[in-house]
Amino acid sequence: MGVSAYLAAATPPRLAVGGITVAIPVLAVEQLGDVALGGLLAAAALGPSILAAPIVGAVLDRTHRPGVLMAGAGLVTAAAFTVAAFLGDLPVWSVAVALVIAGTAIPFLMGGLSSFVTEVIPDERRAYAIDALAYNLGAVAGPAAVAAATALGSARAATLLMAGSALLGAIATIPLRLRPLPGEPHGSMLATIAAGFRHIATHRPLAVVTTSGTVSQFGSGGLAIAAVALAVARTGDAAQGAIIVTAFALGGLLGALWNSASPPRFRPEVTMGVGFAATGVFTVLAALDVGTTWTIAAIGVSGLFTAASSAAMLLIRKQQSPPTLRSQVFTVGAGLRAAAAAAGAAVAGIAAGLGAEVLIVAIGLIWIASGAMLVAYPRSAEPIDR
Repeated sequence: MGVSAYLAAATPPRLAVGGITVAIPVLAVEQLGDVALGGLLAAAALGPSILAAPIVGAVLDRTHRPGVLMAGAGLVTAAAFTVAAFLGDLPVWSVAVALVIAGTAIPFLMGGLSSFVTEVIPDERRAYAIDALAYNLGAVAGPAAVAAATALGSARAATLLMAGSALLGAIATIPLRLRPLPGEPHGSMLATIAAGFRHIATHRPLAVVTTSGTVSQFGSGGLAIAAVALAVARTGDAAQGAIIVTAFALGGLLGALWNSASPPRFRPEVTMGVGFAATGVFTVLAALDVGTTWTIAAIGVSGLFTAASSAAMLLIRKQQSPPTLRSQVFTVGAGLRAAAAAAGAAVAGIAAGLGAEVLIVAIGLIWIASGAMLVAYPRSAEPIDR
């Protein structure tokens, strides 16, 4: 019951977030013929989450009613996406404001909800394997649902579908009956935020994992740009790039399904480091010019390792955080990864002139480097969350 209830609560909002970044640009083109505006509005939906993450985490660490906040965040997100669906009928500024508001609520549904998963699923390894599965399901199903809704109806219908998914997640959060994390934070809100940043920066196991996870997303963020560049260079068809990216997402989903059924029993830092490195190795191999099928297959295999390594990363965050700072550690970590992914996409776009193969290899090497960072993880580290 715990697994199904958690997936029902965690997957729909992550599907909505994954899909809205596709739906909004398409909607902007459909209604206003302005793709640049679509990009800006998509950034408005995600950008604020980076700034809101430490505040959201501190609030969740201090609240006595986390379930109410989670459900409320889902309702706010659903309302904001509903407003956004009427871009073209409503002023652009009102849609932008709505999406910014949604961006401040998103950390509750991503890192925030992750910080409570073991309250629903007691087995830590299984809990974070299921949480990684929810992320992967959202990442694959969100864009796919938008593509289908747009093809069968319109981008407005797709955006409303994402709003409905966020609403479904809000409703499904209620049966979880989330309780406050153990312990009572001391001091003011600012003191709690400062304590969270200090713990992330100075507690070596957490600092290593946070740095590695952030660096890996810098590489991941550039994959879509590199895939399109590679497709154009080799086939002249940019649409092939979408197939390459989809292969990575499907590989991640398959890996998540396998990992959720049978989580690895290695030390989590080993799983995380080896998984990141393996993703990098197969990404580098994808640069070999031996046919499109090889490229798609290699990228698909590279995605297989991401779920287990992400689940291990989430487990370490939990084990290396005192309960009074856990939500903040999760939301800040998620915010840093989101920022790194955005930066990676921007840098890949700027560096596209260097050549598609160079970009693919660079992305693979970044993944390998992020895995190698786990060598610095202290072997003597024991969980401190008890």
